[in-house]
Amino acid sequence: MTIPVHRRAFGDRLRELRKESGWISQEEFAHHVEIDRTYISGIERGVRNPTLDTIVKLARGLDVPPTELLVTIEPQGTNN
Repeated sequence: MTIPVHRRAFGDRLRELRKESGWISQEEFAHHVEIDRTYISGIERGVRNPTLDTIVKLARGLDVPPTELLVTIEPQGTNN
């Protein structure tokens, strides 16, 4: 399965913000945001495609606006 560039970018950004916020462990962060750890792992690897509700939940758990999770995604036409 080919992972779309935008999913990989989103996952990398989530991981970066999670660690910057002091959530070293996916498991602890998952418990904090009430999302299964395996789902967090899937998002960070780019194999899961989170809904808007999940993006908002993640952002609130990181204490950042949802747009902070999307800043690394290139505009349409520059990625797949």
